Amino acid sequence: MPKTASDVMIEILYQWGIRVVFGLPGDGINGIIEAFRKRQDDIRFIQVRHEEAAAFAATAYAKLTGKLGVCVATSGPGGIHLLNGLYDAKLDGAPVLAITGMQFHDLINTHTQQDVELDKLFENVTVYNNRIMGPAHVENVTELACRTALAWRGVAHITMPVDMQEMSVQKSPRSQRNVPHHVSNLMTSAPGLPSADALRAAADILNKGKRIVIMAGRGAIGAGDLVEQAAEILGAVIAKPLLGKMSVPDASPYCTGSVGLLGTKPSYEALESCDTLFIIGSSFPYIEFYPKPTQAKCIQLDINPTRIGLRYPADIGLVGDTSRTLEELLPLLRRNDNREFLEKTQSSKKDWMALMQVRGTVQTMPMKPQVVGYELNKLLRDDAIILCDSGTIATWYARHIEIRKGQMCTLSGNLATMACGLPYAVAAQAAYPERQVVALVGDGGFTMLMAEMLTAKKYQLPIKIIVFKNNALGQIKWEQMVMLGNPEYVCDLEPMDFVKYAEACGIAGYRADSPKSCADVLAEALSAPGPAVIEAVVDTNEPPLPAHIEFSQAAAFAESIAKGTAARGEILKTIAKDVVRELI
Repeated sequence: MPKTASDVMIEILYQWGIRVVFGLPGDGINGIIEAFRKRQDDIRFIQVRHEEAAAFAATAYAKLTGKLGVCVATSGPGGIHLLNGLYDAKLDGAPVLAITGMQFHDLINTHTQQDVELDKLFENVTVYNNRIMGPAHVENVTELACRTALAWRGVAHITMPVDMQEMSVQKSPRSQRNVPHHVSNLMTSAPGLPSADALRAAADILNKGKRIVIMAGRGAIGAGDLVEQAAEILGAVIAKPLLGKMSVPDASPYCTGSVGLLGTKPSYEALESCDTLFIIGSSFPYIEFYPKPTQAKCIQLDINPTRIGLRYPADIGLVGDTSRTLEELLPLLRRNDNREFLEKTQSSKKDWMALMQVRGTVQTMPMKPQVVGYELNKLLRDDAIILCDSGTIATWYARHIEIRKGQMCTLSGNLATMACGLPYAVAAQAAYPERQVVALVGDGGFTMLMAEMLTAKKYQLPIKIIVFKNNALGQIKWEQMVMLGNPEYVCDLEPMDFVKYAEACGIAGYRADSPKSCADVLAEALSAPGPAVIEAVVDTNEPPLPAHIEFSQAAAFAESIAKGTAARGEILKTIAKDVVRELI
């Protein structure tokens, strides 16, 4: 039987190591789906319930494995649905390939059904973007799309008119210059090392530093031991943007936890007082949480030269692979025998962890969200993969989930989109079938794509989804009040019973609504076979307090209360209790 254009595409994907894809069929990709069917023993097709979930899953797969994530969608609305998840990949530097269909090639731009030129629509989100012009075009384009997505750690997109998908490659005319099989799937990389002069200059600045902070981002993942070695030599502390949460274990004596609005007090204090900043693999976007310009000398190490000096004025830029660069840099560093800065920060971290324990063991009702994070942290396996959605949930994840060596975790970093947590979990379990996979999601984010629990059931993915139910879009609520000084408006959510929803999906549902029973409920749910939903009923009036409250934030909050914020009495009591706990 002659090979079709779609057969060639799927063969190239297989040659590039693709073994799982996420997508939803449709009449605009019938030929592509048929080619996947014929290769179903080689490439697993995971059918999602919404194309946005397919793009999220492909992004998480890429983030967690370092391999190319692939999502598939039909023409028109199917492809459009991919965009939010693809922007998540773009902004967090995840290599993803999106494959979409188009209408018949001779009806494009004639107002036919689902007539959307997806290559034009995807222009801004991609590092490679092409429309298949015929069966002889497929091999070249697919190979280059895979290569470019991996090389530039971004989104590649291929779209193909539906009638071309089933055309025979043998019968397709080939241009004179298009020599058959002139491309290969060989993937190479640059040496990834800065110059010797740049390394010596960086070492000179680091060796002179007295109060050094290493900001370890997603580019430091996989190089944690080397980062800790640098911290030991320099007497430095390691602060982590959330995308770099698994770069170094939270229990490391050098680690101060997360940075930024969701960060820890020791991280805030260290960055506020440091004289030297070593940024490793991070473009953490919140400029206001960096040291003040000119306060600190700055060394920045990044694989992407365009990111050097993007957030903070760098004195030396080291462009290269994190591990290889640190291996060359470490022998040039001198031990800093003055440990005063490190020891002071360690003392601050000890106080902070004690506070987190106090907040995580509060027995009052309604149950505090910190209790759920605190109890879950103790139950996670050493091989756990923890995923997090966006919103107030990210605060409890940042502060109460202490990542251990061997665990993995991620979230939507720079896009900070809602609804990613559940599809991320689907991808994590598909990539690592034997590992424990747990997602922390808010009720707002979960309800956006909650049909993906059926995906987990269909493929028997034993993911555990913990829904923090506060019946509110909590992050927006507190931003309205604390950032803008406005009363909360249109942030309350209509409640629903997530246990009944889980049961309606044919999976296990659990409810944790008391600090006294929370640990037992979580333990039972985590040990259950198959997928499960845990509804954690938490206090809607518990604010995600920043580690350091600015006067302007306090003033805005007072203004929002004065303007007539609903439930202001309960909110004030909650905040008062939190402040008392912090003082104690």
